[in-house]
Amino acid sequence: MHYLVRQVLFASLPLTLALPGATLAKEVELPNTMAWTAYGTNSSGYAQAVAIGGMLQKQYDTAVRVLPGDNDVSRMTPLKTGRVDLCACGIASYYGAEGVLMFAHPDWGPQPLRVLTTSTASFGLSLAVAGDLDVKTPADLKGKRIAYIRGDDALNKGTEAYLAFGGLTWDDVERVDYPGYARSFDGIISGEADASFTTTVTPPAQQLASSPRGISWPALDPNDEAAWQRMQKIAPYFRPHEVTAGAGGVSAENPVNSASYPYPIIVANADLEDTTAYGLIKALQDNYDAYKDNAPGAAGYALENQDLTWVIPFHEAVVDYYKETGVWTEEMQAHQDKLVERQNLLLDTWKEFTTGETPEDEDAFRDAWMQTRASALREAGFEPIFK
Repeated sequence: MHYLVRQVLFASLPLTLALPGATLAKEVELPNTMAWTAYGTNSSGYAQAVAIGGMLQKQYDTAVRVLPGDNDVSRMTPLKTGRVDLCACGIASYYGAEGVLMFAHPDWGPQPLRVLTTSTASFGLSLAVAGDLDVKTPADLKGKRIAYIRGDDALNKGTEAYLAFGGLTWDDVERVDYPGYARSFDGIISGEADASFTTTVTPPAQQLASSPRGISWPALDPNDEAAWQRMQKIAPYFRPHEVTAGAGGVSAENPVNSASYPYPIIVANADLEDTTAYGLIKALQDNYDAYKDNAPGAAGYALENQDLTWVIPFHEAVVDYYKETGVWTEEMQAHQDKLVERQNLLLDTWKEFTTGETPEDEDAFRDAWMQTRASALREAGFEPIFK
């Protein structure tokens, strides 16, 4: 598949109900109560979950309880144990589906996750660079001091992907370690570092923009196929994105060609009831106007913002919904089938791996699993991505 092609939905496409042989759309059936996990109470993901919950309560008399979680473990553990129906997660959901990074652990392994819907809004995910440097593209980061956040796989993977876009690796820059995300921006402002990965609208980015150093966002040429191949080899979840909201004056009138991936990513386990999965995606689309303005980023759930050839498979009932609305193509189905095949292979490989003798030491366990995982994927014709 062409790396720069992004499959999107368009509301102008004909509804399946108007097509010969179409299946009649089902009604929305939701449970009386649902429980979700989400990011902390001060996050846009939490605010969106609350806004959606308000719509579901009003339209379908479904009460939604949103449980905030400060980290990936606290958000995903209740989903793993069946305490919640859904997780409004971040990119850690992809790591969970792949069984890598924090999930390459005896207590986790690959998770049978399926996407229900995602939000892609006006902001981007990028390296925020001190504005007093002449950094126009990621290639200009060579020799610069780049923040590395200890214990934050998602941020560091994002940084690595941006460096790859510019043909660079960590060996081409000066790595500066920080114990936390906010501290890295303090480091840039004080002159200890030059760049850190973030969203374009986050408060630390705004703080940097108002500092004497200012802020800049390296531009990503959407037509540079080789650069996007390098980036997506590291982090295949990135997509080209015109950013129209961000610190430093980024707006619809002053956009930046950059990259993004969905946030939040609303996932469930594959065994979530079909009626619940179908009912939720239909409710979200049928009542979009009722919640889109009720939380920052909620407009990102629009039909045209859904990427149907992303990196985690959809719940089968969600696929049914998209088939009924006439936007699901043979190419999308082929992509979905490959994702499901990959997921099943990972689950089977994990089961076989953990049935036998495994190292007691966690680092040795991780190394052994990652080697086993990579071999199984390669033998089946898949790219391991994570080494």
